[in-house]
Amino acid sequence: MKKSLAITLLAVLAAVICLLCVILRQKSVEKDEMLQLFELEKEEMENEYSTFAVQYDELQVHISNDSLVHQLEKEKLRTQQLLEELRQTKASNAAEITRLKKELATVRAVLRSYVAQIDSLDRINKKLEKENTKVREQYQKATRTIDVLTEEKQKAEEKVMLASQLDAVGVKAVPKNKRDKEENKVKQVTKIVISFTIAKNITAQTGEKTVYAQLVKPDGEVLLKDDYGSFVYANRTLDYSIRKYIEYDGEQQDVTLYWPVEEFLFAGTYQVFIFVDGVMIGDGSFELK
Repeated sequence: MKKSLAITLLAVLAAVICLLCVILRQKSVEKDEMLQLFELEKEEMENEYSTFAVQYDELQVHISNDSLVHQLEKEKLRTQQLLEELRQTKASNAAEITRLKKELATVRAVLRSYVAQIDSLDRINKKLEKENTKVREQYQKATRTIDVLTEEKQKAEEKVMLASQLDAVGVKAVPKNKRDKEENKVKQVTKIVISFTIAKNITAQTGEKTVYAQLVKPDGEVLLKDDYGSFVYANRTLDYSIRKYIEYDGEQQDVTLYWPVEEFLFAGTYQVFIFVDGVMIGDGSFELK
């Protein structure tokens, strides 16, 4: 009887050991696959950083404003520094890769703002009329490159983890007249309605959040009221046009902001930038004639 029990116990023990071996082997395979994904994402991030650094050089070629050239050079050096940090970081260092991924999003947003600013300034400067076509082509090229890199980055992120930051989709800025109809003539516009949807994100932190919106005129200046305030973005302080508090629960949420027109507006392209939690989550534009 005791011998039979011992044999049974040994058989159970052997089965448990075999099961543990299978589980450990499976874990090892999963770890190797995850590491490969991290390596792929790291390589694509390096390509993005390198491309952005080159684009800063290309933008500087078309700029004669010394102050703006200095700012672009500063941002280019910062991008190159982040690229070097990324190259020295192991793909398995998830915390550092996540930090550099957030920095990459900031670099992309800053580059977009500079491209938009340069394009606007060049279009209203008659002395640079001949350069205007080249700048627009450069802007379009940079935009296409950013869109391609953004798509590749999103595909890589889907393989590794869901992004924790919020994302504003369908950003619209619509100028309206006193009859609440869409209007693009500057003299008839009485308000600007900004609407967008914050996408569902189960990994984002829930609770009260502050939405900031910048309305940027064609000359690069931000539309402000007398009681305007500021917020922190990318280690710098920016003025905001509109602020709104929302309660975010992780589900898809529609947001609408209003800007009453009480100042003189002139014709041109107006840019809209949306910020939450110190991150630019969306942007848009509209034209006034």
